[in-house]
Amino acid sequence: MRIKLLRNTVFVTLLIFSSCSIFSDQENEKAKELDFDALAELLVERMDLQLGETVLLVGLPGRFDPLVSALKNQVDSSLGEYLGAISVFDPQPEEWSSAFVDAASDLNDEELKEYMKQVDIGIMLPGASPEHEIYAMIQDNLNEGVGRTIHFHWAGAYGLNGLVADISPEIDLFYQEVLFTTNYRQLGRNQKRFEDAMRDQLINVTTPGGTDISFRIGDRPVTKQSGDASAATAELARNLIDREMELPSGAVRVAPIETSVNGRIAFPDAVWDTTMVQGLVLTFEAGKVTDMTASRGIEAVQKVMNEGGESARSFREFALGMNPKLAIPEENPWIPYFGYGAGVVRLSLGDNSELGGNVSGGFVRWNFFVDATVKVGEEVWVENGKLLK
Repeated sequence: MRIKLLRNTVFVTLLIFSSCSIFSDQENEKAKELDFDALAELLVERMDLQLGETVLLVGLPGRFDPLVSALKNQVDSSLGEYLGAISVFDPQPEEWSSAFVDAASDLNDEELKEYMKQVDIGIMLPGASPEHEIYAMIQDNLNEGVGRTIHFHWAGAYGLNGLVADISPEIDLFYQEVLFTTNYRQLGRNQKRFEDAMRDQLINVTTPGGTDISFRIGDRPVTKQSGDASAATAELARNLIDREMELPSGAVRVAPIETSVNGRIAFPDAVWDTTMVQGLVLTFEAGKVTDMTASRGIEAVQKVMNEGGESARSFREFALGMNPKLAIPEENPWIPYFGYGAGVVRLSLGDNSELGGNVSGGFVRWNFFVDATVKVGEEVWVENGKLLK
């Protein structure tokens, strides 16, 4: 059976991310500015490949194709075993194929999921997402404690209004510089300090716009996107995303104890459904939305929440970006890589089961805050969007 393309997979897999399967000449020109050999070397270094570990790539053919061959060369020259690359859309490029990939095309869903348990490391390249079947299967296996993945999406740039931004040549070079210059050891130490500080304290997030929300994390898993994609780190995993390391790296993520979440979130102006909503304030009691007001566009918010069901009215996640290399630029500001930069706060709504929380249902909405203050007990860690510690 041909590999279906709309499900999830769980392994240590390198995935290359892109928004479409056809790339313009301009996009191909961007690729010439990237050092794919150096990027591949860094990825293999970050996974700390052990003797005999297997590596599978999952992605979408396009301007990152040179990274596929560069990764093959790096894995072949290391201790690992390269299994090939799988395209999330047909046709499968001939140069991506391998005996492992070709054999997978003849398997049914149950057989394929079991077959994928041979993958130790999956790399998600631009274009791959959880909606694609092979990716979903890898995630299923991750949920069972099998394998680990590196997310190399090369995406996640946002405007201050929360709208997704196109990846430009300037962002290409920005992300590449972040990957090469991040102090991963220091980043990991700082994230662990923040985790330890949160454990027995009330966490309070405020913004000049009126956000004032508090919660506790208790013994909930705290995922630290430190850039360490080694097997040793994966062995400590307590949830799905603990086995999925992002590169670039930087965020600390946690699903607070749902019943401890109380207060209000005043949202930046942003698009809900297809409407720009202004002045939105959601009030939470025990982790659930109990009231909502807006100066403009409240009907769009109500529509999104009605369609999203119970999970859309639930607090999902607190995330704090801690990588100074991904901080919001002072000139022409924008939000790099999913808000993983130092001082950026995400207060998200929806399903938090992958984080170890109790909210299911599938709905997820990220919300970025670039001017938040974060107090842990009496200790201020972030002030007006600036990470202090």
